[in-house]
Amino acid sequence: MALSGCSRWRLRQSYHLCLFYITGFLSFLCIIIIWYCVNTDRDYVHPLLTQLIPAGHCACQTSTTFQCASCLTCSHPGLVQQLSPGPAWEFQPARDSSNEGLDRAQCTNAFPGLFEDVVRATGFWKSQGALAMDDLDEIPLAYGMARAFIHAGELYVVAARSKGEDHRRKIVAVLSSIHRALVADANRTSQRDIEFVFSVEDKVEDVTNSDHPVWTLARSATEEAVWLMPDFGFWAWENIQNSIGPYDQVVNRIKRADIPWSEKKPQLVWRGKPSFAPKLRRALMEAARDQPWGDVKQVDWDQRTNIIPMEDHCQYMFIAHVEGRSYSASLKYRQACNSVIVAHKLQYIQHHHYLLVPDGPQQNYVEVERDFSDLSDKLEPLLADPSLAERIANNSVRTFRERYLTKAAEACYWRRLFEGYGSVWNSSVPVWSEAYQRERGLRYESFLLMDSQLMFEFDALRLSY
Repeated sequence: MALSGCSRWRLRQSYHLCLFYITGFLSFLCIIIIWYCVNTDRDYVHPLLTQLIPAGHCACQTSTTFQCASCLTCSHPGLVQQLSPGPAWEFQPARDSSNEGLDRAQCTNAFPGLFEDVVRATGFWKSQGALAMDDLDEIPLAYGMARAFIHAGELYVVAARSKGEDHRRKIVAVLSSIHRALVADANRTSQRDIEFVFSVEDKVEDVTNSDHPVWTLARSATEEAVWLMPDFGFWAWENIQNSIGPYDQVVNRIKRADIPWSEKKPQLVWRGKPSFAPKLRRALMEAARDQPWGDVKQVDWDQRTNIIPMEDHCQYMFIAHVEGRSYSASLKYRQACNSVIVAHKLQYIQHHHYLLVPDGPQQNYVEVERDFSDLSDKLEPLLADPSLAERIANNSVRTFRERYLTKAAEACYWRRLFEGYGSVWNSSVPVWSEAYQRERGLRYESFLLMDSQLMFEFDALRLSY
């Protein structure tokens, strides 16, 4: 019996409604699967599912190529002559690595290539017509940011905002590093006064527009307006889950625990949380899975599983480095080992990244593609001839542990940052506020002694005495 027109219409309506529900269910299921793949820290997620993970955060396919004008292979500038007759001054790691008071000429001689990003940012702001107080006033102070100034060689805190204890500790660590670099400078009182805003968040976009002159821990190649500063870990890195300590103390622990090259495990080690950058980190996990040279595992901080101390990483010939949601602050700790750092093409730049050399006689790390597709091809020749890998590891130690990541280098960088920023700073820095009839900033020494709760929403002009 033929269906009436009304019945056929109802049948088509039911079919379309059923199709709508099925499509909606499948879409919802797909969203749940993708959410799970992004957020899980399980060791294994099927490779087909990992392909569904959106790039997000630091997992894009772009990377930074460093073009260093004063690189490691360039001739050093003229040596600094001593005041009294004698041999020219040269940086000696055993003698000078902890000397935070090197003068400008010594810093230039000891650390060619370290100040590249200061030069870059200085050139950028000169092309923009310099900096003024109005530029800072346009920056909303978000959580994880602080505003401070240097006057007559002394550090003052204008304002600071912390969402929690982690923010507060990082802000204090950055201020402490700045103060340490200042007090080690015999000529600090004659340096130009400057005012600045810095962020301890991983990414510029977490807190502000990248067009602002913010001092930040890392930047992408397109974020030209920001100024790179050394990260808080050089002073100390402390959090609820892990107490790491001052960077130079970590280095000393690593030196004591390090073993001869011939005794290191011929494997690649990595420990981390896949969910911090799932596409990148799961690519590493899959590339190393079931490989005899692979010791790549996820960690569970709650269950305390697969966690190994930083110094125990040095027992391996190869240490993998993977970016997180932006840069990863763990690179400098890995570079303290006499091991080969294996890193994908980096998207985010830190102040010392210009010294990374991926090939040639000065090679100090192994660079692989961002999807780790060539990881095996890069490692196997080094496993077959460990002397090649040992040369890269030794270059890394000479470059980073013994020179560019020392306390001396950090202090030199901070002072060159003050100088470069000051050269484009086109305003005076008032210490006194006529409107409030009080000092605009609190001296660093006094800020450090404040109750920690008062630091979370600190404003010197509204401070109750």
